[in-house]
Amino acid sequence: MEMTTDALVGQHLIYDRYKELKDFEESKAGVKGVVDAGIQTIPRMFIRPQDELTEDLAAHTEYSGSSSFDTPKIDLQGVDQKNRRKEIICEIRCASETFGFIQLVNHGVPVSVMSEIIDGVKRFHEQDTDIKKKLHLNGLVGGVNFDPQELPDTCRDIVVEYGKYMMQLSDTLTELLSEALGLQKHHLRNVDCNECLSMNGHYYPACPEPELTLGTSKHSDPTFFTILLQDYIGGIQFLHQNHWFNVNPVPGTFVVNIGDVLQLMSNGKFKSVEHRVLANRVGPRISVACFVRPSINASTKIYGPIEELLSEDNPPIYRAMTFKEYTSHSRSKGMNGVSALNYFKL
Repeated sequence: MEMTTDALVGQHLIYDRYKELKDFEESKAGVKGVVDAGIQTIPRMFIRPQDELTEDLAAHTEYSGSSSFDTPKIDLQGVDQKNRRKEIICEIRCASETFGFIQLVNHGVPVSVMSEIIDGVKRFHEQDTDIKKKLHLNGLVGGVNFDPQELPDTCRDIVVEYGKYMMQLSDTLTELLSEALGLQKHHLRNVDCNECLSMNGHYYPACPEPELTLGTSKHSDPTFFTILLQDYIGGIQFLHQNHWFNVNPVPGTFVVNIGDVLQLMSNGKFKSVEHRVLANRVGPRISVACFVRPSINASTKIYGPIEELLSEDNPPIYRAMTFKEYTSHSRSKGMNGVSALNYFKL
């Protein structure tokens, strides 16, 4: 049946996106609650704009090789040995300058711990909805500077244990990224004494119409870098040379991506790349993201291009900012596909 213009206008008037979003937020049941209600079609608020869908379809027709691209893998085995460390630093430098995405192997986190945090996030999200409403945290599972007693019983012990491993790994990566920039290994750590690490556990239910929506819209991260653990389903993609590339799940690996703050501090040398998560008919998809970023409480701390990296041939391309200023701008613009860093360019 073909809709007339009058019918389309009437449909538009009836649809209240704000109310639909407000009702969704107030339900505190999340997307899982919507799926559990037995929907066969996704709510209109989750359907992507037609121009986005058309653009994606055209890009897929033009370029279908994304699934065969191998995200750079970096083996941290022997990272404390001088010669091997030089090789690793070189690999990290190349990947951070070119792709902004890395897969890490031999990172020191036991596979059993990785498996248990995935199970813990799944247990948390599959609790009774009334229990989750009392613990409504917008997907937040925990952080490093949290009170363990504030965490839900279903995943408390593993979140604490996993958080300790993430702190160790983030320390190692901070050193390696410093050296990859040609700085002393403690330089980035010394630049920001207010660094924190927060942890989000994501649960993506099976979607009845994945071709119409996304798990997470296109964005870059408000971090120094992000450490992501994804399950076997996968779905994360990053944008490179105007094409979307799959980060295929590999057992026992972490995905690390450069964030906006590090791109600014490196004066654009390291790339904070836009990425997204596809919806899938298979599910649930579980992932755990650890965000290494400035502390929200450090409202007066200034971040700008690192002076040691600047020269007459490499003048600053960004102005200095506070993290509070960055987050305020990023939130106000939303996930509109435009980098928040553009606002801070000179």
